[in-house]
Amino acid sequence: MNGPRAVENKVLRLSTMAVLLLLANTGARGQAKRITAREVVAEIQKQVGVEWQPTTVDTFKAGNPDTFVTGIAVTMMATMDVLERAAAKGLNLVITHEPTFYAHLDTPEGLPKSDPVWQEKRAFIEKHGLVVWRFHDHWHKRKPDGIEAGMVRALKWTKYQQPHDEHLFVIPETTVKQLAEEVATKLDSPVVRYVGAPEMKVTKIALSPGSAGFQAETHALESDEAEVLLVGETVEWETVEYVDDAVAQGRRKALVIIGHIPSEQAGMEECTRWLKKFIPQVPIEFVATKQPFATVSQSKRNH
Repeated sequence: MNGPRAVENKVLRLSTMAVLLLLANTGARGQAKRITAREVVAEIQKQVGVEWQPTTVDTFKAGNPDTFVTGIAVTMMATMDVLERAAAKGLNLVITHEPTFYAHLDTPEGLPKSDPVWQEKRAFIEKHGLVVWRFHDHWHKRKPDGIEAGMVRALKWTKYQQPHDEHLFVIPETTVKQLAEEVATKLDSPVVRYVGAPEMKVTKIALSPGSAGFQAETHALESDEAEVLLVGETVEWETVEYVDDAVAQGRRKALVIIGHIPSEQAGMEECTRWLKKFIPQVPIEFVATKQPFATVSQSKRNH
C-alpha cells in the first residue's frame, strides 16, 4: 500500500478535501456578505455622526426589516414610479427622504386603508418584497446637513457659502429673474417661480430646501444677510403673501420657489455617495424622483 498508486490516491484525497474546504470557505464568505435592511439601518445610525433620536420619522414604513438586501435604491420620494424602477433593477431596500404614504407620519389622516391608490401601492411593495425606510431627520441633522451639502454641490455655490451659516451665500451680483433662471437650469426644474422685482440686483441668498414653514422662512427673510430666500415649497397665503407685502412696502426682499423635489433631490444623490463609503456588500443606486408637475408652456411646446 506504500507504492506509487497509494501515494497517488492519498494526494487525490487531499486535493478533494482542499477543494471542499475552499468551497465551504467561499460559501461562508458569501453568506457573511449578506446584510439585512435592519443591519443597513444600524450601520447608518453608527455612521451618521449625530445622536439617534428616539422620536423620529426615520423608521421602516413598509416591508420586513429582516429581509436580506439585494440592492439599495436611494431616492427623494418613494413614488410608484420610483418603486417600479427599483424593483425592476433588483433593488429591494428603498431609502426615501420624504413620506411614502402621503403624510408626514405615513398615515394619511382621513384616507381609509381601502383607498385604491394607497392599497395598490402597499400591494406592490409586498408583492415585490420591497422594504421602505425613511431617512429624513438625521440626514438633515448631520453636520453639514446632508441635503444642504448635496444642493450646494448641484448649485456650484461652495465657494459662496458663509462660514458662520451653511444656509447663507454671497454670490456675484445678479438679478432676481436671472437667479431664478440659473436655479431652474442647474436643478433641472421647469416649475421655478419667484416673488419680487425681476430686475432687483441681489448678492445675498438664503437657501432653505424642502418646506421649512412660515416661522423659519420669515425669520430668514428678516435677516439683513438675506435679500432672496430660495425654498422648495411654501404656503401661498403665508410666506408668499408676506414677501409680496414686503415688496409692496419697498423692501429689498424676494422669494424663489424651486419645487419640493428639485429643491432636495441632489441631497439624496449626496446620500448615495455617502452610503457607498461604508456599505460595500450590495449595489447602491440613486433613483431620481420624477418632476410631477408640467407647465402650460411646456404642453404648448410639446404640441
